[in-house]
Amino acid sequence: MTFEVGSGLSIGVILATVIVVAAMLIWVERRLLSFWQERLGPNRVGPFGLLQVVADMIKIFTKEDWVPPFADKFSFVLAPAIIMTVILLSFSVIPFAPGVGVVDSNIGVLFVLAMASLGAYSVMLAGLSSDNKYALLGSLRAAAQMISYEVFMGISILGVVALSGTFNLREIVLAQEENGWYIIPQFIGFVIFLIAGVAESHRLPFDIPEAEQEICAGYHTEYSGMKFGMFFVGEYLGLVLISSLITVLFFGGWLGPSFLPGIFWFSLKSFAFIAFFILLRAAIPRPRYDQLMTYGWLFLLPVSLLNLLITGVIIDTAATAQSGVYRYATEDIPPLPLDNQREKLNVYDEIIA
Repeated sequence: MTFEVGSGLSIGVILATVIVVAAMLIWVERRLLSFWQERLGPNRVGPFGLLQVVADMIKIFTKEDWVPPFADKFSFVLAPAIIMTVILLSFSVIPFAPGVGVVDSNIGVLFVLAMASLGAYSVMLAGLSSDNKYALLGSLRAAAQMISYEVFMGISILGVVALSGTFNLREIVLAQEENGWYIIPQFIGFVIFLIAGVAESHRLPFDIPEAEQEICAGYHTEYSGMKFGMFFVGEYLGLVLISSLITVLFFGGWLGPSFLPGIFWFSLKSFAFIAFFILLRAAIPRPRYDQLMTYGWLFLLPVSLLNLLITGVIIDTAATAQSGVYRYATEDIPPLPLDNQREKLNVYDEIIA
């Protein structure tokens, strides 16, 4: 089935698919973690524990939707709605396959970065409105972490934008069809984007804003019921979004052997990175907050700027070499005969007159 970009059917199908995939990732993560940690994992509800996600959803739906008595009720309710909205809006510019998408935007990269910036307001509202010291500390950590690593993420994307000459995510994929995947010329940018993406989504080992051993559950300490569920699902939606962006920017999006549809290759690449993020959670311990911020500003920022500088030098060198070849190729072209030059001058004089 093909979808017209921007149609109501495509919007509904894509958003529903993304939400279902994010929900199923909870089961996938628990099964993978149990395999790597040599334990059983969820295996009671349904075959292979597949219905565990449904049981968890029923539990969240039936829990009391409690609001702290001294909380700012409007901001308390608004915060989880913001995080879900900005993440789902970010998916609107992702090209999943040729003709499969919601919006084909010429500023898709800028739009995703703008939505990521708005996510910081959600966690700040959650912490400030909860009337809880642990929630406040978690929101301050989250805001500082998100704002800092957005800088490194944006600079790492600029290398891809410079090579492709566009902010349109679909055109970035098409540029890789002509020039090859950008993972090779932009490997440094890929590593920086990968690290910044984990920090942006608050995934282990960078889940410092909600570290249970230090500040309970961070900015969603006071949340329960569906409000907590929106934060929880939002984390997995962010995981899917970061994996999709890595696939589009560095690994050719839907490009692959033509015997299978493009959406298959896009899904396969994205799931590979999701599995890698889950492996990071199982294998790497959480750093201290000061170590995370120091690593970002003193290492990632200089390296990302150096990568952008190298990319600019390579592009300028290639453009200079191409212009030199053009000049060399045109040197052997003989000039026009004198009669032809006079005829052209006469025509120009008549036009001016």
